[in-house]
Order: sequence, then structure tokens, then C-alpha cells
Amino acid sequence: MIEFTITTPAVLFPAISLLILAYMNKFVAITSLIRTLKERYIEDEDENILSQIRNLRRRMIIIRNMQWLAVFALFLCILSMYFIFENQHITAKNLFVAGMIALMVSLFLSLREIHLSIVAISLELKDMNHHLKEKKNILRKIEELEF
Repeated sequence: MIEFTITTPAVLFPAISLLILAYMNKFVAITSLIRTLKERYIEDEDENILSQIRNLRRRMIIIRNMQWLAVFALFLCILSMYFIFENQHITAKNLFVAGMIALMVSLFLSLREIHLSIVAISLELKDMNHHLKEKKNILRKIEELEF
């Protein structure tokens, strides 16, 4: 049987801390982008901007849940360490497993958020390609008029 010691839950501390930091950086970047898009929407009232803001809002909710679960996982690891000190190893192991599950769900949500990010970028690039094609068509028509 594998020995369950105080260092077992402590191993997750650096990983969870780095995840929380990465999640916070995403959160800050998205809030800044939302503020910028909001100002652009007030000026232009472009439906595309509004759909981008909706997508970013969904992503913010997912990131909030990712952060919550990562912090909860850290909390469970700390509780696990406490119960190791109290010589309640079964409780400590159960809390540690619950913390790992919370961390796994957080990582799954991270994958979901990455997927939404890719969808948003794809839509933006598709819109850009559409505008480029329109400009090329206009230039082609102008060239035809010159001859």
C-alpha cells in the first residue's frame, strides 16, 4: 500500500497556485477586452460586437467556476493535511481525492473555455476574410471600369 503522508497533498500546492494565477490572467484580459468592446458597441451598435461580448461573458462565467474549483481544491488539500496531523488518514485521503476531482473539473472547464476561445477567434477570422473578399471584389470592379 502506498504511504499517504503530509507531503502528498502538499505536492499539489504549486500546481494549483499556478493554475489560479493563469486563470486570473485570463480573467483580467477578458474583462479588459469586454470594456473595450462595450465602448465600440456604444459607438457602432454592431451586432458582431454584441455577439463577441456574449461569448466573452460565457467565458468569464466558466473562468469564474474554474477559479472557484481550483481554490476549493487547494482548500481540500489543506484540510487533508490537517486530518493527517490528526491521524485520521481515511478522512484525509477522501478529502485529497475530492480535491483532485475538483482540480480535474477545473481543468475540464479550462478545456471548454479554450474551445470557446477558438470558436470566437474563428468567427473573427471568418468575418475578416469576408471583408477582404469584399474589398477584392470592389477593386476588381474598379479595374474593370478603367479598361
